[in-house]
Amino acid sequence: MVGSNWQRKIQFLGVLLIDIGHYAALFLIGLVVMWGAGSEFFAILAKGETALKDILMLFIYLELLAMIGIYFKTHRLPVQFLIYIAITALSRHLVIDVQAVSDTFHLWLLLTITVSIFILSIAIVLLTWTAKEYGRPEDNVHKGLPSTRRE
Repeated sequence: MVGSNWQRKIQFLGVLLIDIGHYAALFLIGLVVMWGAGSEFFAILAKGETALKDILMLFIYLELLAMIGIYFKTHRLPVQFLIYIAITALSRHLVIDVQAVSDTFHLWLLLTITVSIFILSIAIVLLTWTAKEYGRPEDNVHKGLPSTRRE
């Protein structure tokens, strides 16, 4: 029995150290995202005007912060937010950067980005539908059912 007590203590310490490292890294990432958003905002103020590319970039920062905040509150990382960020980044690229590309390549790039946004939008719909229809593993915790989430 002594060995199992030590094993539980070591396992508890290992999980605690991993959680501390995980939260510290997530906190630092949050600080870096806020720093980047602040830098972008102050660059807009210094310029004295804003453009659509600046606003879309701020939305990307906002979505990153929302994703980090949701993880801190719920201990889960919703894949939908990663897809939202990808859609926003592709939209920004579509609106801003595609204009600078040569005309021959322009149509294929435009089509590729548009199809990518469409596929990601379908993924959002499917993820939302399956979560509503079948639930999520973390939803079982509230119903008193076994969960696959690490406590």
